[in-house]
Amino acid sequence: MSAGRNALAWTGALAALFALALWSLSVGVSDVSWNTLWSDNEDQMVAQVLMYSRLPRTLALMLAGSAMAVAGLLMQMLARNHFVEPSTMGTVESATLGILATMLWAPHWPVVAKMGVSAVTALAGTALFMAVLARIRLRSAWIVPLVGLILAGVIEAATTFLAYQHDMIQSLRAFSNGDFSVVVEGRYEMLWLSLALTALACLAADRFTVAGLGESFATNLGLNYKRLVLQGLIVVSVVTACIVVTVGSIPFVGLIVPNVVRLILGDSVRRSVLWVATAGAALTLLCDLFGRLVIAPYEIPVGTVMGVVGSALFLVILLRRRAAH
Repeated sequence: MSAGRNALAWTGALAALFALALWSLSVGVSDVSWNTLWSDNEDQMVAQVLMYSRLPRTLALMLAGSAMAVAGLLMQMLARNHFVEPSTMGTVESATLGILATMLWAPHWPVVAKMGVSAVTALAGTALFMAVLARIRLRSAWIVPLVGLILAGVIEAATTFLAYQHDMIQSLRAFSNGDFSVVVEGRYEMLWLSLALTALACLAADRFTVAGLGESFATNLGLNYKRLVLQGLIVVSVVTACIVVTVGSIPFVGLIVPNVVRLILGDSVRRSVLWVATAGAALTLLCDLFGRLVIAPYEIPVGTVMGVVGSALFLVILLRRRAAH
């Protein structure tokens, strides 16, 4: 792609994302009219709804979508498989287990401390997946995600059993499906940490591209492969913990978006990471808008909409891959 076409494509993508963000700000039960907002009317209700509810929700959607998409891209490079992401390899389930543990035995801890515990358990679950993967000799495109789904199922079963024993099933379900309806000012700021980690992943894009080529190749180029993998796992785990603690699980973003971008731009992380982040934010905004409009004034959680849309797109990618072979 030439420099001129690349700049034009970026301008169009950012304009589309900005338009979706403005649309998100204007959708909801309260009538937010831009004319009212900029008028001299003394009623500040419109401005308060916009600043304390709509704007935080829109920012949270964009931050969570972009971070989960980049986290999925990193895991696909580190696992050298295009069909893995945090929700298909036990990372999300491990993060949920950590949250449940703090709710049971340390409910008085601040949210940041709970997120830290969730990140540690997410890192442990992801490391377990990588350890199991290293012992599998036949690492076909289908075996790796199946192993991840089995591991995720085991962790989720243990978490559900623990929640059932302590009558915490309803609390657990709150983290099992992404929902941005409760996002207001003061309840989403932790997601800025995921933005910082996403930026670090973008800066280290070249190194993660090399890591995706295998340990021997990375070592021959003078890189510490194990340290690089650990750094990637930490980024994925902390990002996942931030999002699960704040809004719950958002499936398929880290699976669908990197694969769609890869079909267009190839496997270079440096070339595709910003596109993946932008597309992840746009897809999350679109799914949230659909959920808010289809049965207005009620809404469908974005995790449910994303599950339906993501599974359909995943089938399309699978059929396209099969037809190509």
